[in-house]
Amino acid sequence: MVVLSTTPARQETVVAAATSTHGAVVVGGGAAGCIPTVDMSAPRGRAALSRQVARACGEQHGFFRAVGHGVPPAPAARLDSATAAFFALPPGEKQRAGPPSPLGYGCRSIGFNGDVGELEYLLLHANPAAVAHKARTIDTTDPSRFSAVVNEYIEAVRQLACEILDLLGEGLGLKDTRYFSKLITSTDSDSLLRINHYPPSCTIHKLDHDDQCKMKSVVSSKASNGANLTAGGRVGFGEHSDPQILSLLRANDVDGLQVLLPDRDGKEAWVQVPADPSAFFVNVGDLLQALTNGKLISVRHRVIATACRPRLSTIYFAAPPLHTRISPLAETITTSNPRRYRPFTWAEYKTTMYSLRLSHSRLDLFKIDDDDDSDNASEGKA
Repeated sequence: MVVLSTTPARQETVVAAATSTHGAVVVGGGAAGCIPTVDMSAPRGRAALSRQVARACGEQHGFFRAVGHGVPPAPAARLDSATAAFFALPPGEKQRAGPPSPLGYGCRSIGFNGDVGELEYLLLHANPAAVAHKARTIDTTDPSRFSAVVNEYIEAVRQLACEILDLLGEGLGLKDTRYFSKLITSTDSDSLLRINHYPPSCTIHKLDHDDQCKMKSVVSSKASNGANLTAGGRVGFGEHSDPQILSLLRANDVDGLQVLLPDRDGKEAWVQVPADPSAFFVNVGDLLQALTNGKLISVRHRVIATACRPRLSTIYFAAPPLHTRISPLAETITTSNPRRYRPFTWAEYKTTMYSLRLSHSRLDLFKIDDDDDSDNASEGKA
């Protein structure tokens, strides 16, 4: 029986991070692991790199910092300039690109179930035709200019996503090492680009421009699941996991991103991720956890708004076509790690996602129950 579950109350320790002499971002304050750094350009064998990427995406991390990634700085700079110009527009002009459905311009409201954050954003489908259509309400002066900038960036970051997914296929020993990347390069891929603008926390009331974007002077110190938030900070974007296959995040030099990692005692602690505008932060999504039968971990994360400077972040969500059947791959199912998830389509998962609050552990709803018959549990091994 499927039971709707929420994320349990969590230990709300925020652990400071520092950079070690080995280049890894090490978790301080007693946490067990570290946020791995992977240099994609390091002079070593392909096999060693693939193993490093696979380790970073598993072993309770599901998250790493990619440097030497090969994405040129110019496309990112042009996108940042274009989106910063959009967010600087008067409220009424920005509203022409909304309300989000879920694509388009949104402010504060996240999704359809009451989740809110201290941000405004653009959510775009990573398809040239879709970008061109939405650009007409985003850059009314020269829509083709905005489209060109966005599509240039999407193409560059998609190539990086494919490279990472191919490395994961090799590191996991898949027969078809390009299985994952082929899902996101399909012509009907459902990938998205999200640009988040977090206003300075000390001037956050400047977003008080209409009823939709009304900001409260005091944000509750309790999260939706009842857990305490970090002292002195507002929830910019609440705790969640990304539903797609892989997410690639790039942000300016303002901190705020936190990931939930286990400490040495097995308790989960929030780890502050130091800002690095030159890097991409890569995290596993729910679909990749399901496809690998739990070998790779979909990390939970959030953004806490504390800075007196705006934070601008851009996330590429790599997703398959809506009709894609998601089922644990045969190579990931063993006697000691039997099949954990029932088959479902990406469309089915999206429907479930939109029906739930942001913090729900959606993937739990697709787990195979202990009393499921053995035939169902072994499906996909043949």
